[in-house]
Formats: sequence, C-alpha cells, structure tokens
Amino acid sequence: MLTLYYKPTCPFSRRVIAVIERLELEDVVMRDVSVDESAYEELEKIGGKRQVPFLYDDNLTPNNTSDDIDMYESDTIVKHLQDHYGTGGASAAKPRVHISDATCISCEG
Repeated sequence: MLTLYYKPTCPFSRRVIAVIERLELEDVVMRDVSVDESAYEELEKIGGKRQVPFLYDDNLTPNNTSDDIDMYESDTIVKHLQDHYGTGGASAAKPRVHISDATCISCEG
C-alpha cells in the first residue's frame, strides 16, 4: 500500500499529488498532516522527522528484502512512482504545478 503524508499548501506535496492523479493511482492513502496531528506523529515515527511530502510504500521492497520503501524528496518520490507505477510515455514528463495564480506561458501557449 502507498501512503503519502502531505500538506495541501506545500508545492512539493502538490507536485507529488499531481503525479499520483496523472498516473491514476487509486490505492494511495492520503494523510494530510495539516489537519491530523496523529498523521504527523505517524510520519515522525516511520520516517524520523516531520517533513512532507513523505511516501511510504510497502508494496515493493528494495533488492527483494523485507524492508519497506520510504522517501522524503519530491523528485525521488516522483521518480519512484513513475518507475514502479507508471506506464511510460506521458507519465515520464514532470508535471507543471503552479505556485501562484499567474498564467504560465508554457502551459497556456
């Protein structure tokens, strides 16, 4: 099972969420630490610090060991999701996540 600890206002969390949505991953437990203190406590217990985004993946194990996979950095999380849950093609592109309400020339033409 994939579990993502995130804050909706964090641009790095939003980037990971955009990838999850684009890959149409449905079995992801989403834990919003900004509204659930117990999620923050779980995050600290599993990962050792209170930093988001944090992905915990117990579906896959590195090198066929019994260790679960967990990671903090959004680039690492996105690469993991694309490598293990993506279908290739368009999923390999980085999503554009806008920080402000400004129109992006790259996206809007």
